[in-house]
Amino acid sequence: MQNAHMSALELKHAGLDARISEENQRPHPDMATLSRLKKEKLRVKEAMLGI
Repeated sequence: MQNAHMSALELKHAGLDARISEENQRPHPDMATLSRLKKEKLRVKEAMLGI
C-alpha cells in the first residue's frame, strides 16, 4: 500500500514538473500559474519525504 502511495506521489511530482516546464516554454509564462504549480510540487515532495 505505501509503495503504491509513493509511486502515485512520484507520478504527480513528475507531472507537475512537466507542467512547470511547459509553462516556462511559453512566450509569456503565467507567473500565478507557475507559483501555484511550484507550491503544489513542493507539497508533494514534502509528502514524499514524510515532512
